[in-house]
Amino acid sequence: MRKALVILVSLVAFCAAVSIVITQRRVLASEGYVIERDRDVARNESGPHNGGGPSTGYIFFEKIPDLKFSFRKRVLHPGAAIGYHLQKTDEVYYILSGVGRMTINNSRFMVKSGDAILTRGGSSHGLEQTGKSDLTIVITFQK
Repeated sequence: MRKALVILVSLVAFCAAVSIVITQRRVLASEGYVIERDRDVARNESGPHNGGGPSTGYIFFEKIPDLKFSFRKRVLHPGAAIGYHLQKTDEVYYILSGVGRMTINNSRFMVKSGDAILTRGGSSHGLEQTGKSDLTIVITFQK
């Protein structure tokens, strides 16, 4: 009986916390802004598009209705990559830190902190982390 009560109280507390977060997001959105933090959206996963290796993805504002673009951050840890894939819409990669090798339409070139790369819709591209430290990028594209 006591175990069931502890589980019930924990479940109620969890639901209340989720409700507060959802309500807070709605209130902020109605005031003209939404703030999301790395710690709340971070997901450890393999490099996207079958890139492999360890990475951490951050998809911001994913649940905001009618947002017409995607804003993401990706950390490619040593050995990780974004696999070579066809891009359907224009997409911008901005390198925040680290170094890597970008491939666009089978042309390879090095990228580093401070570089912005526009990949046009209809092109193919991928990105490999090549340095000793993480390669951190911001990615944005129209949905």
